[in-house]
Amino acid sequence: MYELQKVDKKFPGVHALKAVDFKVGRGEIVGLVGENGAGKSTLMKVIYGAYQPDGGTISIDGKTMRFQNPRQAMEHGIGMVFQEQSLIANLTVMENIFLGFEKQFVRFGVINWKAMAAAARHQLAKVKLDIEPSTITAKLSFAQRQLVELAKVLTLEERIDGDLVILLDEPTSVLAREEVQLLFKLVRDLTTRASFVFVSHRMEEVLELCDRVYVMKDGAVVDVVAQNQADIDAIQHKMVGREVDKRYYREHKQKPYDADKVLVSMQQASIERKYHDISFDLHPGEVLCLVGTEGSGREAILRTIVGLERPSAGRLAIKGQRLSRFSARQAVAKGVGYTPRERKIEGIVGGMTVFENMTLSQLHNYARFGVLRVGDEKRLAREWIERLAIKTPSEMKDCGGLSGGNQQKVVLAKWRSGGSDIMLLDHPTRGLDIGAKEDVYEMIRDMSDAGVGIVLVADTLEESIGLAHTIIVLKDGVAQKRFDCTPDSKPSLYDLVHHMI
Repeated sequence: MYELQKVDKKFPGVHALKAVDFKVGRGEIVGLVGENGAGKSTLMKVIYGAYQPDGGTISIDGKTMRFQNPRQAMEHGIGMVFQEQSLIANLTVMENIFLGFEKQFVRFGVINWKAMAAAARHQLAKVKLDIEPSTITAKLSFAQRQLVELAKVLTLEERIDGDLVILLDEPTSVLAREEVQLLFKLVRDLTTRASFVFVSHRMEEVLELCDRVYVMKDGAVVDVVAQNQADIDAIQHKMVGREVDKRYYREHKQKPYDADKVLVSMQQASIERKYHDISFDLHPGEVLCLVGTEGSGREAILRTIVGLERPSAGRLAIKGQRLSRFSARQAVAKGVGYTPRERKIEGIVGGMTVFENMTLSQLHNYARFGVLRVGDEKRLAREWIERLAIKTPSEMKDCGGLSGGNQQKVVLAKWRSGGSDIMLLDHPTRGLDIGAKEDVYEMIRDMSDAGVGIVLVADTLEESIGLAHTIIVLKDGVAQKRFDCTPDSKPSLYDLVHHMI
């Protein structure tokens, strides 16, 4: 039994955890839900030893513990599979699995790679992943990397005497449904040797997998619900402290776009092995959704428009100017903004403040004779913090320390404050709670009203249907079908899936 009693944690200006009680029984799968900023990440970091609580107790099987760092937590069987993944891309799978614990394979100062590979195969077998341990990690799919993360945590079995507690932080956020089901089956099979804490914003998955669910709001546990007594609407209400807007995707705010003007024109564009013969026009005020399975070409099309990929054939024009040799710098100068799927890697710069992140793409507007006008940068940041209701103690806060939803708002503010009128949104609600998603949907409608052209790769088909003026369905890099989506004439889920698969 792992248990927290009356655990408290404070940061400057933020009471992150308020007398939290939390426990995980042997072989149990416990869910943890709440809005971004509710305290879930802080609680996970306390369990994992990354943060030390200011008050309260932590105990394992009745014995009080206090971890000074994650290494100590791991020595007592606490492991974590991270949402953003902690693997090092240019190392092999086996090097990642035993990173920091290579000494067991060293003899006379030399690593026995054959022994490490054999040990890695043993760990990979636990998660039913059949790959060569010598494979470079960057070559794996996201789902495969997720299983390598889990295999890495399971190496604790050979190093400790007690049971394992494994923390799963948004492990399904970019997995296809069949991959989610395989992961869930694996987790259930592993309950004979480990307990799990499962954090997710997908309520259906939480209730499908977990025995009990802890609901957090504003740093406190507001309810603990057994699986057989759980109701999604009731849990969501407790999370956000209000009824969820039934007009969730703001379809009632959808207005016709300006069909007489073209912001982006892509004609018969192709990139080998990514997409082929893609043509569309993006108009002011239009939300154009690209729909397809993983690898269908959606993300590559976005990255082409923003200048990160170059088409091998076809034409691309922005605001009437045809582009042949194109770069991200040129795209930004022409008003293109891009929110990438991996916001912590490509969207924000951790270690820089909120105001520094917001003005990063427009520093030329705040420099005079080579000196930055920091006061003006801060004033802009305060304006957008208020406009987008970004939860931060001040514009001086390290952006990497914000919740996922607030980081996403900073990324959007960066582009909109700089005047971007073409927005490319790659999974903008990935990993966000229901309240933060509603905020993003509201921002998308506001941008559309302001004449911004938006190309969206959404997190779900329902999100695409709800937000889009236009949907293009892709399969294996080829456009299969185009739907015009007026508020009273939206395609069904079947309509989309029929052309995707």
